[in-house]
Amino acid sequence: MKINKEGYTIIAVSGLMCLAIWLLFYWLLMNRSDSLLIWASTLFLICFWGFIVAFFREPRRVRIHDADLVFSPCDGRVVVTEVVVEEEYLKKEMLQISIFMSVTNVHMNWVPVAGKVDYFKYHPGRFLVAWHPKSSTENERTTTVIEMQDGRKVLFRQIAGLIARRIISYMKVGSEVEQNSVAGFIKFGSRVDVLVPKDSQLLVSIGDAVVGSQTPIARLKKSFSA
Repeated sequence: MKINKEGYTIIAVSGLMCLAIWLLFYWLLMNRSDSLLIWASTLFLICFWGFIVAFFREPRRVRIHDADLVFSPCDGRVVVTEVVVEEEYLKKEMLQISIFMSVTNVHMNWVPVAGKVDYFKYHPGRFLVAWHPKSSTENERTTTVIEMQDGRKVLFRQIAGLIARRIISYMKVGSEVEQNSVAGFIKFGSRVDVLVPKDSQLLVSIGDAVVGSQTPIARLKKSFSA
């Protein structure tokens, strides 16, 4: 299993902490002839550290390219599909598709369309639960707008949740990005919003499970022009 580079430090630190806790438990219990507690604490700490390691797993996936499709930027479940007014940058109505990632999902993020990074901004903020309606505008988040070759623009937001406290983005204004290349990482539970032109064809429904970089969530109209 390949581990994402964003997890190296956390995995190492948590591993050392688990080892220290186990040594403390062993020292406290070794003279009490209570092997059950020692084995139970050992199993718990191994499982806990294994969960942290698995959280930072980096799956190998086929990179798909299709200029008319918008792909899911993350693993998770669709929680919102609605037309909203995008007020930060595009200043117009857009179709919003929001995907919630639980702590058991892969937390890598992928670029939903190919093009040039037209806009990027990090917003400090609150840590409401990721499915809260106001999390898109009040939580800590990043906003990225990709301008495609034909002028169409797609916006996506990485949003921190109740547990997530660190958003990693590799996006830089002016850089060219490939569809389904790695966009960043959100640590421990979060949400991603994707905003596409409102005349796009929605390909998912609320409650659908999606796979990052593999599941198409919308189809752009070929006649669209910026």
